[in-house]
Amino acid sequence: MSSRRSSSLVAAGIFLSRVAGLAREVAIAGFLGTSGAVEAFRAAMRIPNVLQNLLGEGGLSASFIPVYSRLLAQGREEEAGRVAGAIAGLLLVVTGGLVVLGVVLARPLVDVIAFGLTGETRDLAVTLLRIVTPGVGLLVLSAWCLGVLNSHRRFFLSYVAPVLWNVAQIAALVAAGTVLAGLLTAGTAPERLADLAVVLAWGTVAGGALQLGAQLPTVLRLTTGLRLSLSVRHPGVRQALRAFGPIVLARGGAQLSALVDLALASVLAGTAVAILGYAQVLYLLPISLFGMSVAAAELPELSARSDAAPGEGRERVRAGLARVAFFVAPIAGLFLVAGDLVVGALWQRGQFDAQDALTVGVVLGGYALGLLAITASRLLQSALYAAQAAAVVARASLLRVVLAAALGAALMLQLDRVALTPEGLALVGELPAFTPLPAEAREALQGAGRLGPVGLTLGAAVGAWVEYLLLRRQVAARLGPVRLGGGELARTLGATGVAMALAVALRPLVEGLPPLLAGPAVAAAGAVAYLALGWWLGLTEARALLAAARARRGG
Repeated sequence: MSSRRSSSLVAAGIFLSRVAGLAREVAIAGFLGTSGAVEAFRAAMRIPNVLQNLLGEGGLSASFIPVYSRLLAQGREEEAGRVAGAIAGLLLVVTGGLVVLGVVLARPLVDVIAFGLTGETRDLAVTLLRIVTPGVGLLVLSAWCLGVLNSHRRFFLSYVAPVLWNVAQIAALVAAGTVLAGLLTAGTAPERLADLAVVLAWGTVAGGALQLGAQLPTVLRLTTGLRLSLSVRHPGVRQALRAFGPIVLARGGAQLSALVDLALASVLAGTAVAILGYAQVLYLLPISLFGMSVAAAELPELSARSDAAPGEGRERVRAGLARVAFFVAPIAGLFLVAGDLVVGALWQRGQFDAQDALTVGVVLGGYALGLLAITASRLLQSALYAAQAAAVVARASLLRVVLAAALGAALMLQLDRVALTPEGLALVGELPAFTPLPAEAREALQGAGRLGPVGLTLGAAVGAWVEYLLLRRQVAARLGPVRLGGGELARTLGATGVAMALAVALRPLVEGLPPLLAGPAVAAAGAVAYLALGWWLGLTEARALLAAARARRGG
């Protein structure tokens, strides 16, 4: 299977999953807005998300797929099945123990991950954490299924299955919102929003069961000699476990960064946790669609060919970097110049107003500055995992966390004194700032969008670029020099700049349109201009896309 087709299948599955995720966020925004119930739900979901990524999609896939793929490539299917069964058994034991700890220690965990939450919001976060944590086991096993399916080149099913997780949450919200009438109007009683958040939490657990159930039959059909065990005697199991530690540190860096951002945001004025959460939904979309899809498709290929000449691996990485940059650069540009229009089109209704859209859009612009670096880094990580250099990735990831946290904390304190108002920017307090806003200052300019979260996103962007540079150096030492954009960066950025200029020019023309029309109109015009100019400049992906479109039309 070609690299482009593999990554396209991954991207198609992720796209459907993310569309369902956006629909879920639309429902959450409409019913809960940026209320304390949303802050509690975001905080409660953080620990399960960390465990899922560390034990599942992040650590497991990067340590398990290289071993399993090599065994399959060598025709040792029985051994591959035994390795898969042992990994699944060990995951069940570890995850089960962590789930119990998460339920029992829910209150101190909330105090650590969101120490700024107080009163009823804190209590609700504790309740929600106890509900959602047991669903982690289901999602981790679902990620084990993803590893097996990807190794057998069954990319689409593994990445489209999370659609069911999102659908279950949407169904729970809509059903509860129907029963609790009036939740789509402003001024809904906080206790009713809390009830709805509890229903949403139960929806996440039901969705995890559906996601696992969709993949398991195909996994059982593909594997040979699969038996659950706790045996570590097979060399493949020991190799996966040895790689798992450094990979968890590497993936843990990203998760630790998210935890630190959440904890820091919880001490900011306004509803910073909720604002940051909405921005992260859009920020993670291109990372998943293009960074993850290309990296996931290349990991089994690079692993199965780990003994091949370095030139083959370098060419796969080069092509992957060009593909990532082609899709991600214009998205980052759109977020920078029209992020508020995109946010408004998705969420500006019900409890989510125009001021919320503007604030989330500005925060999203900060994230956009590091978007190209972090998506390219996903592919470089896969190249290093295939080369059994997980420790290198771990060091780069942890350095990114430290740098992003230090810089983000310093910037957020300054920007938390700055607020977006209908009249423009307003300053509350004095600068420079070395402590969070005092209680009396927090009450000033109620309803204005505070820019404290922008400091966190700027810190994240700087950290992402530092990590990319470190990973590129390590890949170059093993495979040869690689370049951002695969040698097409200048042309890609040139086409992106034209699309951004067009988006800026169109903003005054769409000002009177409903949010649901303004954002798509600007995005569509920019996309058409980018594709046309990309084809004229000879960008590989632009030519391939247009050739595929002509072939389908001719067929």
